Amino acid sequence: MQRREFIANTSGVLGIGVLLELLQSCAQNGVSPKPTANFTVDLTASANKALNTIGGFILDQGIYIICTAKSTYIALSSICTHAGCTVNYSGSSKQFTCPCHGGVYNSTGQVVSGPPPSALAQYKVTLSGTTLTISG
Repeated sequence: MQRREFIANTSGVLGIGVLLELLQSCAQNGVSPKPTANFTVDLTASANKALNTIGGFILDQGIYIICTAKSTYIALSSICTHAGCTVNYSGSSKQFTCPCHGGVYNSTGQVVSGPPPSALAQYKVTLSGTTLTISG
């Protein structure tokens, strides 16, 4: 085997090995997609005023809380189920996007496209007067 042929073969094998390692690390990253939740949100507080408008949202303790209809809310983890990055929510497109690998989730946390293996974790939301309780 000539030197040039040896280098070409070795480079190809190393490249395949690196690619397989990257794919395996993404598949077995051990992401914990569900922050712990057991807290309340006061809808009269100025920091939470966005929740008094349909489509309004806040990010609190790693959980997105979105007003989906009058007196109706959804709470979803901000952690991408693919690699553990923090997703961003766009109220105008009603989608979550992951800046790390381009994963996209809809407004209920279901995967729309990209590498995420599962939906965003969802929490129970209870409304009592002007207080939301997030649990799960």
